[in-house]
Order: sequence, then structure tokens, then C-alpha cells
Amino acid sequence: MDNLLDKAGSVRQGEELDITRIDQFLKSQLPSLQGEPRLEQFAGGASNLTYLLAYADRDLILRRPPFGHKAKSAHDMLREAQIMTALKPVYPYVPSVLASSHADEVMDVDFYVMERIKGIIPRQNLPKSLNLNPEQTRQLCINVIDKMIELHQVDYRAAGLSHLGKGEGYVKRQIDGWTDRYEKARTPDVGSFADVMAWLKAKMPSQDVATCLIHNDFRFDNVVLNPDNPLEVIGVLDWEMATLGDPLMDLGNTLAYWVQADDDGVMQMMRRQPTHLAGMLTRQEVIDYYGQKTGYKVDNFDFYSIYGLFRLAVIAQQIYYRFYHGQSKNAQFAMFGQMVNYLEQRCLGLIVNSKL
Repeated sequence: MDNLLDKAGSVRQGEELDITRIDQFLKSQLPSLQGEPRLEQFAGGASNLTYLLAYADRDLILRRPPFGHKAKSAHDMLREAQIMTALKPVYPYVPSVLASSHADEVMDVDFYVMERIKGIIPRQNLPKSLNLNPEQTRQLCINVIDKMIELHQVDYRAAGLSHLGKGEGYVKRQIDGWTDRYEKARTPDVGSFADVMAWLKAKMPSQDVATCLIHNDFRFDNVVLNPDNPLEVIGVLDWEMATLGDPLMDLGNTLAYWVQADDDGVMQMMRRQPTHLAGMLTRQEVIDYYGQKTGYKVDNFDFYSIYGLFRLAVIAQQIYYRFYHGQSKNAQFAMFGQMVNYLEQRCLGLIVNSKL
């Protein structure tokens, strides 16, 4: 099953680490470590950087912010580590945090080190040798959704995580916040989203459905599957944006990335997880299943679906803004402006057909 495991590769140029200093720090925290570590880097993720520290007797994972970015509010590694540490006893799929370091203690940024959960990460496509039939694929899909539902049912007060949120009003704060971010990041070659933003403000529910612990980036490529039983979820990763909020907003965010088999060609080009496979639930089936399992009213999910797509458009536009103004040379970002315009039209199409 080793051929199914998510593997690291060479460290990208300009993203090297001082492995000697890191090794000295880790051995002061974990005296049982043996030998010198091999340093590799995982390709996944577009924000924080993830490295493999392969020791003779165990593998560790190091997470740090991207180089050149010192805004702790956007890449708060210590907050992520604290959330994971508090959550681990009540949500066992969280990797164990083993050490953390403040900026200038070892490197010029905060970072943390956690255990490695060895397994399969379902990225854009499943490993070719993982031959799941439609029934197995459907069960895998349900198992992943169940982990989100389980997270939403965690007693965050008992876990000591009450401080993560601001209470009632999460929906309004999100609509106001993402509207402001889009207006600040807009470039002349993308749409205004004026009608979309006005609709979201007019149609937002007067109250949050509930307040619970939400992941805010719950996708297939943030879960780890058991290589001996690929239908079993053994890990959930990337807790940077976790907070307290409305669970249906979390589901809306997840479904914004959910590209199903009958979506158009542009959506298929945007796909980054294997939700197109035969047996995978459609977006509507996910909504219905989630409602049945949680008891939340999901009869008309349009607001949350359109919010999720709008939020995704803002994220893409923030990246495109940096490319447009020459702050990033990554050629793949050149198409993000077109993606933003496509998402605006998709939102407007859903608004036209909405029953709200």
C-alpha cells in the first residue's frame, strides 16, 4: 500500500529551511529522536508550507507561513497549533502537535511540528491503483461528510474553545467581511459582483442556524484515508481557518469546491478533488444527507451555496490581485481573473433560479 501514500518531494527553491537549527530545537523538545532528519516538502496547499522531517524512527510534519509574508492574522501557526491541541482529545482525527516555536526562536516566523498521519490524501484524482467501484466511492463520500458532521457536533465549550468565536451574528460578519475584501481586491478586468453582494445582504438569515466549531476549509484534500482501508478517514488536516460559526456556512464553503460529473467544462477545469467520480454524491445529495443527519433545515440552501461561491471568488481575486500588480510571478494565477468572472455568472444564474 506504500504506493498509495501521500509523498513529499524535493524542497522548492527559495523555500529551504535551516535543518540543523530545527533538528537541535526538536531534540531539545523530543529527546528520543534519533539520527539526522531528511528534509522534504509536500506540494499540496497554496498558502502555508508543509515539510516532512524524516527521522530514522519516525516522520514529523513542520508547518510554517509562506516566505515573505509576516501577517500573523492570515498565517497564525501558533493559533492553529493551539486549536489542534485543544481539539485532539474530543476529535481524534486531528494530528498530535509535538512542538511549537515563536518567531526568532529558531527561524524568523512562528511554526509548529506535528505527528505525521501516514495515509492517502484524495487530491484532484485518487491514486490510479486505488480501484473503487461506485458503491465504495459513495461510502467514501459519506464517510468524509460524516467527519464534518462529527466536528459540528463537538462540545466546543468542554474542549476549551469558546474563545474562538464572537457569538451570534456570524453570517452577517461573513457577508460584510467578504464584501469588503472583494471591493479592496477588485481589479479593472473583473466584474463588480454588485448584484451578488446586494442579494446576499438582502437574503441573509436574521439568525445563525447554530454556533458550532467549523473547519472553514473542509475538503477531500484535507482528509487522510487509511491505506489498509481506503474508505476510512483517519485524519483531518489544515486547521488554520477553524473558528466558531454557522455550520451551514461551513457546508456552503465545502460545496463551492464540489465539482460533480455533470458540471460544465469550466467547473471541471477548476476541480481539485475527486467529487466527479461515479458514486460520489451530488451537491444536492450532500445537502439532503447533511440535513437528515443533523436536523438542520436545508430545504432551500441557495443562500449558503451562493455565499460559498462568492467567498471562493474573493479568495481567487485576492490571489489574482497580487498577480495583476506584479507581486506574484506564478503563471497559473494569470487565469484567476477569468475564474472570478465565471463565478460571478454562476452566482447570478443561481440567484435567478432561487426561491428565496
